[in-house]
Amino acid sequence: MNNITYQACIDACLACVAACRHCASACLREDDVAHMKDCIQLDMECATLCDATAAILSASGRQAKEMAALCADICDQCGAECERHQHDHCKACAEACRICAEKCRAVTAAETRTSIAIR
Repeated sequence: MNNITYQACIDACLACVAACRHCASACLREDDVAHMKDCIQLDMECATLCDATAAILSASGRQAKEMAALCADICDQCGAECERHQHDHCKACAEACRICAEKCRAVTAAETRTSIAIR
């Protein structure tokens, strides 16, 4: 696997972790916290999965492709939820999620090309 592809994904995952944690924290300070509950939940799930994906990729783990694919999916979900809100922290989180999903898909695409070439 191309270390540059992994590193770009790791960096995007870690940036997404920070954005999601900030977003969840900021959502908890909004006037209508109940309205933000889905955003907060997805922020926490996304941050956790992005953190785990960065760790697996850093270790060149055997499940890198699967983790990256799962991470892209949760980033899509979290980003879509954040886009529903007009708060700056939600907009920033949605953008971090979009970038992370893109970088994770680059890993899955590269892994797929590598496994096809080996066969």
